[in-house]
Amino acid sequence: MTTWEDVVRLASGLPEVEVSTWYRTPALKVAGKGFARLRTEAEGGLVVLCGHDEKAALLDSGDAAFFTTPHYDGYGSIIVDLERVDVDQLRELLEEAWRLKAPRRLLT
Repeated sequence: MTTWEDVVRLASGLPEVEVSTWYRTPALKVAGKGFARLRTEAEGGLVVLCGHDEKAALLDSGDAAFFTTPHYDGYGSIIVDLERVDVDQLRELLEEAWRLKAPRRLLT
């Protein structure tokens, strides 16, 4: 099972990632902008920012590691089940989420 500590370790290789809070829950930010947060709601999981097309593709894949709730309808974010997600796929999702919020000077 992937833990919050694993998520932090996976994202720590990205420039200027900081561990912080967002909506009073543990989160990852770049330049003060959140790109992933640990949910404490009943369903749990990790909310990761993504494009709408990526979200649709992940949900359509049928992979049980990815889901959403009505609260996130219309938003570019996916909920990741840390007990089921493939670590390499999570790393890729975190990097893409980081890119969505990172300042231009950090993008290469």
